[in-house]
Amino acid sequence: MRNVDIVQLSVFVLFLAAVTVVGFLAARWRRGQTLMHLDEWGLGGRGFGTFVTWFLLGGDLYTAYTFIAVPAAVFAGGAMGFWAVPYGAIAYPLVFLIGPRLWSVSHRHGYVTTADFVHGRFGSRALGLAVALTGILAMMPYIALQLVGVQAVLTVMGITGTGPAADLPLFLAFALLAAYTYTSGLRAPALISFVKDTLLYLVVIVAIVYIPARLGGWGNVFDSAEAALSKPDPATGRPSGSLVTNEMTHWAYGTLALGSSLALFIYPHTVTGALAAGRRDVVRRNAAMLPAYSVVLGLLALLGYMALADPGVVAAVREAGNPQLAVPFLFDAAFPAWFAGVAFAAIGVGALVPAAIMSIAASNLFTRNVYTAFLRPDATPEEETRVAQLVSLLVKAGALVFVFAFGRSLAINMQLLGGIWVVQTFPALALGVFTRWFHRWALLAGWAAGMVYGTWTAYLSSSPAQEHFASPLAEIPFLERNGYVALTAFVLNMLVVVALTVAFRAFGVPDGADETSPADYTADAADRLAAPEDPGRALTGEGPR
Repeated sequence: MRNVDIVQLSVFVLFLAAVTVVGFLAARWRRGQTLMHLDEWGLGGRGFGTFVTWFLLGGDLYTAYTFIAVPAAVFAGGAMGFWAVPYGAIAYPLVFLIGPRLWSVSHRHGYVTTADFVHGRFGSRALGLAVALTGILAMMPYIALQLVGVQAVLTVMGITGTGPAADLPLFLAFALLAAYTYTSGLRAPALISFVKDTLLYLVVIVAIVYIPARLGGWGNVFDSAEAALSKPDPATGRPSGSLVTNEMTHWAYGTLALGSSLALFIYPHTVTGALAAGRRDVVRRNAAMLPAYSVVLGLLALLGYMALADPGVVAAVREAGNPQLAVPFLFDAAFPAWFAGVAFAAIGVGALVPAAIMSIAASNLFTRNVYTAFLRPDATPEEETRVAQLVSLLVKAGALVFVFAFGRSLAINMQLLGGIWVVQTFPALALGVFTRWFHRWALLAGWAAGMVYGTWTAYLSSSPAQEHFASPLAEIPFLERNGYVALTAFVLNMLVVVALTVAFRAFGVPDGADETSPADYTADAADRLAAPEDPGRALTGEGPR
């Protein structure tokens, strides 16, 4: 057991205490007449400009997954871990095309969630419910990944134990998230994102300049990493990885990048950040500017190679048996205690900000598309908001279940598992903003086929360390190559959707009514239809349209 580093822990606690205070004070920032309205609590008043949205979406997309899971994947497998870098280059053009149209139609009709749009577009409560439940489910492992990131840095600082004490950091993180998210809604992570990104850039710049110099230069870093990756893995007898992808990993690398790019913007938390923008052009500008973050992601991935080049870090990770500790151990070894504390605080804040947004997005989905749509269609805005606040607490508890139920040794698998599920909503959501040709029942059948196939295939994957859900990769039918399950499930999904749409159209199966119009998809801030004091009543047939 490590001794607690008081300096590191003090700096870490100081920053977390500061952002927690900011989180509570955010309830008064740019506040409307009341926070007891989903437009205010769940979307920050729908009024964020380009600058705030940049930080909010950055806080949304670049998380503890960025600091912990990506370098850990590089540390464990080499070049394969870099698949996270190109997927941004693929995803942001899709965001540029889809995002403004989704923002416009959602703003015009008062939609709060992706399921609101799908319900309105295809006239199907069942399809809207499927999208909502998928979004909630996909958020659980993603939030769990953030909590694992907090636990990793606390472990390296010496906060360890056995039994319940070992999981105490997760409960502390849960309590912090629950408190300021419940009180301030989306304004809290939006405001804290400024602190998070400042710390992120500071730590990355220092790490990229200072650590390689300490390790003998970049040449030595790559040589040492290559030597470490070429050693046989005791569990498999094969090299654990390589500096560049090879013939056997090309398909895995490419499908992980492509499948993840399809998922990026349709995750509920990403859409929540975009819908909080005040104008259509804010979404377009951010889609054009956010690729700058991918540069930072590439630099962070290199931390995995730096960790492999430090024999002390390699030995510490092997002793712990957890690749997620590679970057925390690297920072602990390379930096003076006070700056290591700053770096750990960057990871901690980088976990809490997106976890807060994710829990808000999931609670919005439950409130609007389960509670209001099926249980209490006459719920007042105040009641909706109160339910969303309570559900945001339950969502974090559900994320803890994922942490306890699945192995934590490669946390990136948690995010990729969520991607398998959320990609199955792509036809209804992302393609739905361009066409309504797909039949609502075909979309529901395709979603079901993709969900069942993807979940079952991921469940069957195993490793020496984990019996089920050990990898998001599986053999691609007919190709004899491993690929990302999300993409193969998506292909199955689309085949079912197209085939059944043709069949249903041929047999004249009734389709649902589309409450949107072509003009809705290019509308701007002044063109909203729903009354500001009662948004979203369209889905229950109440209020002005």
